[in-house]
Amino acid sequence: MTYKWNFLTLTHDQKNKKNELAQELNIDPVFSALLLQRGISTKEEAIAFLHPSLDDLHDPFLLPDMEIAVERIERAIGNKERILIYGDYDVDGTTAVSLVYKFLRRITNNIDYYIPDRYDEGYGISFQGIDYAVATGVKLIISLDCGIKSIKKIAYAKEKGIDFIICDHHMPDDLLPEAVAVVDAKRHDSIYPYKELSGCGVGFKLVQAFSARNDLPFSEIEPLLDLVAVSIASDIVPITGENRILMHHGLKQLNSNPSFGLRGIIEVCGLTRKTINVSDIVFKIGPRINASGRIMNGKEAVDLLLATDIASARIKSKNIDKYNEDRRELDKRITDEAIEFIDNQLNINEQKSIILYNETWHKGIVGIVASRLAERYFRPTIVLTKSNNLISGSARSVPGFDVYKAIESCKDILENFGGHTYAAGLTLREENLEEFKRRFSIISFDEIEARMMQPKIRIASEITFDKITPKFINDLALFQPFGPENENPIFLTRNVTDAGGSKLVGRNLQHIKMEIVDPTITQPIQAIAFSQHSSFSLLKENQPVDICYTIEENAHGNNTYTQLMVKSIRKSNK
Repeated sequence: MTYKWNFLTLTHDQKNKKNELAQELNIDPVFSALLLQRGISTKEEAIAFLHPSLDDLHDPFLLPDMEIAVERIERAIGNKERILIYGDYDVDGTTAVSLVYKFLRRITNNIDYYIPDRYDEGYGISFQGIDYAVATGVKLIISLDCGIKSIKKIAYAKEKGIDFIICDHHMPDDLLPEAVAVVDAKRHDSIYPYKELSGCGVGFKLVQAFSARNDLPFSEIEPLLDLVAVSIASDIVPITGENRILMHHGLKQLNSNPSFGLRGIIEVCGLTRKTINVSDIVFKIGPRINASGRIMNGKEAVDLLLATDIASARIKSKNIDKYNEDRRELDKRITDEAIEFIDNQLNINEQKSIILYNETWHKGIVGIVASRLAERYFRPTIVLTKSNNLISGSARSVPGFDVYKAIESCKDILENFGGHTYAAGLTLREENLEEFKRRFSIISFDEIEARMMQPKIRIASEITFDKITPKFINDLALFQPFGPENENPIFLTRNVTDAGGSKLVGRNLQHIKMEIVDPTITQPIQAIAFSQHSSFSLLKENQPVDICYTIEENAHGNNTYTQLMVKSIRKSNK
């Protein structure tokens, strides 16, 4: 893939501030520039960013309807009413349900949880779920990671004498459901200082508010942060502001004393003796939790996350690991079919978006496939299949294009939709498919410019290899956890040459394992360049190259070493 190299720049005022901030914090100016690029310009802001503190979490009662929600839960517990915790079948929903259920089951035994079936019920609140609540004597449903658009279904619950508390993080419509409380920072009337909580994050704020109102120490809910960390990483919400604090301390909990359920998943992932980071959650832990809802039923993921002993957690983790293997096989097959269709049936150079429909594709896999295609072709992608006589699927986008807004503009021909700027889901009738494709294509042609369809590398700083000292590595670690809107910084080094040990590796020899130097060092640095075998000849001919890379700390046995993850290689101009 050919990348456009873009350099992140500082304003005139920021350039003047860079050295001053570096001196105040005793850090390299490279890092003060990274702070300024993130909008951090004072020593106080920098300390709060580099050392996230739970004391800086926002007051949960600033969230809309939080007072009402807490009061209603207290009344339900006091009156011994049956409570149902209801959530979506993905990682965010299942971790949210697990978190709130784990907390409330210590206070009341009159509690249950419900995860809708992806295939029989679809996303969000379902009539079947409400009927289950009626049949089991539930008087209060707390929905997590869903519900913000379920106007008809919540009205149905109200007719049946069931109250709803909605805890969601998705964009609401102008009209809110008739719930007792609608806790969502994205409400138009919300004054909450941070808008990007995950669904599980909203659940944690509910628990935080209940604890504060009932004089329970924060230390009692802090162990639940491992679930919040898994949700933040898996739902790909920004790791900024309050999410950064929750993620930082959630990772500490995940690495020091995870719940039995998460410990079981960590073991089957082979992460037991590794320091777990965001990437481990995104690529190993999260997919296994998701696999339950994709292949079978998300309730199994909650059963695992609520495990009360390691033996049962290990058994359940092995089952979910098997689901993940099945998911990977389906994922590969459907992705290969989609790529073959695009390459043979579409003139991709004339397309500004991709919409694929195949009624035989597995509903639980289309979101993953959409992500892979959007990454491969760098265009907004919607992958659709048939389910319960309706067409449903997932959308993924590219930077600069709001796929949720584009889908929302077609809502008059949709049965259901929801999501975020870069990821969304939708359901429609088959007779509306061609009209939807037509409208979406017009929007993409109008809004997507050629530059948006070329993948970019955003270079944070140009450095020489002699900069990469132990102190540099330690200071860089303070910027973690990395993720959306706090990306692992990409560095550029020029005039890099092979030190003699570079070689092609991988099953098809498509990767380069590099041993490289630049003019400032003699001891080679280790690096890996995935899928960049075409640049190997430059290295072996001893041609100087410029490389863009991130810096990683890798563990091998008891040894830790620095490795560069090379994103792009170009021949140097010298």
